[in-house]
Amino acid sequence: MTDSPAAEAARIDPKLLELLVCPLTKERLDYDAARQELISRSAKLAYPIRDGIPIMLPEEARQLAD
Repeated sequence: MTDSPAAEAARIDPKLLELLVCPLTKERLDYDAARQELISRSAKLAYPIRDGIPIMLPEEARQLAD
């Protein structure tokens, strides 16, 4: 079974995840595949992933609840 083009685009390269850090705290990010977000626990921000591309702008991030 092959993935649809949308599912394929939604995947993020694991090697990229190893390189990306929060632009504010410089700490590692957790990948939330269900929500297509990169989570910065220390900054309490969730950076969106759109069409397989992480949007690493703090102004685009969703604030996480405490």
